Amino acid sequence: MDIDLNADVGEGGGNDDAILDCVSSISIACGWHAGDTDTMRRVLRAARERGVSVGAHPGYPDREHFGRRNLDLPPDTVYNGVLFQIGGLMALARTEGLHLNHVKPHGALYNQAAKDRALASAIATAVWDADPGLKLVGLAGSELVAAARSAGLTAVEEVFADRAYLADGSLAPRGIPGAVIEDADAALAQTLQMIRTSTVTALDGTSIPIHAQTVCLHGDGADAVAFARLLRQALISEGLTVRAP
Repeated sequence: MDIDLNADVGEGGGNDDAILDCVSSISIACGWHAGDTDTMRRVLRAARERGVSVGAHPGYPDREHFGRRNLDLPPDTVYNGVLFQIGGLMALARTEGLHLNHVKPHGALYNQAAKDRALASAIATAVWDADPGLKLVGLAGSELVAAARSAGLTAVEEVFADRAYLADGSLAPRGIPGAVIEDADAALAQTLQMIRTSTVTALDGTSIPIHAQTVCLHGDGADAVAFARLLRQALISEGLTVRAP
């Protein structure tokens, strides 16, 4: 069985190079919620050197809140913004001899699109118009995954190693106690449960079905690199091949 291990990079966390040594794919911030063109180019080069698959990580134009604040934008505006961000990274990637593999929205845009079909459809259409060969990464079981398939794209269902879930399958909002799993053993146990049993235990104790095709780890925590190494080794020990989708 293959599993993708991914991280969001180019966001100013400082661990990018070390994280790149552990993952099979990355999603690169496109300058709206974080990052800039110099950082995008540098991360692309580092990924090329390591043979890591690359994708775009478009977000809301909200650097002040790191793209984590919900915005009420019309679908056409979201479409334009996502298409613009993909195009910028795509151009830089081309100069480095790379082809983008996927698109994964960031933060509030990702979470809102997980529940809002119109928003999800706007994102999926932008991805299709940028390149129909791009995969669209979305929260497992979400509207974004459904919209990707409806648009004719390959959807990649994502689970999170270090985020807690609610009973409806959505990620627990960061303001809720326990929303971020800070204990490495607990995060590792949740990840292996999702892969082994296709279930995850929500904060209220509910066991919910989940389909894990790619596992996201956040690379900006104090122990992010150590956890990334631990997680990769655990996946390999499970007999899994860590490979981009």
